[in-house]
Amino acid sequence: MGHIGINNMSRKRIGFLGFDNLTALDLVGPLDVFSTARDLGAGGAQAYETVVIGVTGRPFTSDAGLVLKPACSLSAAPQLDTLIIPGGHGLREPRTNERVSSWVKSRAGRIRRIASVCTGIYGLAPTGLLDGRRVTTHWKYASAVSRAFPRLKMEPDALFIRDGGFYTAAGVTSGIDLALALVQEDLGPQAALAVARMMVVYMKRSGGQGQFSEPLRFQAQSSDRFSELAAWMSANLQKDLSIDSLAARAGLCPRQLCRRFKGAFGSTPAAFVEGMRLDEARRRLTAGGGSIEGVADSVGFASSDSFRRAFERRFGITPTGYRSRFGSERIAS
Repeated sequence: MGHIGINNMSRKRIGFLGFDNLTALDLVGPLDVFSTARDLGAGGAQAYETVVIGVTGRPFTSDAGLVLKPACSLSAAPQLDTLIIPGGHGLREPRTNERVSSWVKSRAGRIRRIASVCTGIYGLAPTGLLDGRRVTTHWKYASAVSRAFPRLKMEPDALFIRDGGFYTAAGVTSGIDLALALVQEDLGPQAALAVARMMVVYMKRSGGQGQFSEPLRFQAQSSDRFSELAAWMSANLQKDLSIDSLAARAGLCPRQLCRRFKGAFGSTPAAFVEGMRLDEARRRLTAGGGSIEGVADSVGFASSDSFRRAFERRFGITPTGYRSRFGSERIAS
């Protein structure tokens, strides 16, 4: 296994709060990111030290039944560079919530970065440290969090958000996205890419992307007929996705398809297809390999010129500029 240079950086201690009835992946996903980055350190040097901190020193049990043993309790926690607070309904239990939020508030001035994953925001918001800041959480809980903490600037569609030294993530796998972004801040894009490859996950799903992919959003809101159509569209972006073709596949006339589609999703079929193609093109540009013309053709654009215009209109950057900024070929060089 190749090693990544850490440029003589001092080791950073990353703390993870643990409590009964947490969501296991909110903790172990980000934990594995930092552990993998540590194991890829050059010459055996370690970029990170990870520590799981329990509300008490006793083992705690996730909501899925996974039993975890903390390294220490809140009262014995060491100095931290970064603190990550996972979600789970156990954090909304009043006694646990009070202990966690009070401890976080008392320690915040000595911690460089504090992050919450999913409903971990319930452990951070009561401190007042997020007041006036942009935040996100799992889409299911965004409205409830906004009602409970009206001073937060909730952005319910984001995967993760940074505002100053505070980070909030939507939950579950977005905690991995957030942790990779933190590794990139510390060690650079090459290190983050190497970790992503080891974990077989995407290097970067932009923090500005919605919590749902367009096909998933489409399927979640649609009838069975439209759900099947969405899955087929996603797998066949290079094919004819004209209104006539989609209408025939859905067993509707073109006028019916357009009316029902726009009524259900607030978008014309043509705009939706273009959005799917652009999102997939962005993923392929990030992955690297192939020419811009090849990417355009692979996702169904009639020409590279029409692809470039649509891409820049949607994302405010050219495909070449996007690849230069986010592509794995640049990161690996």
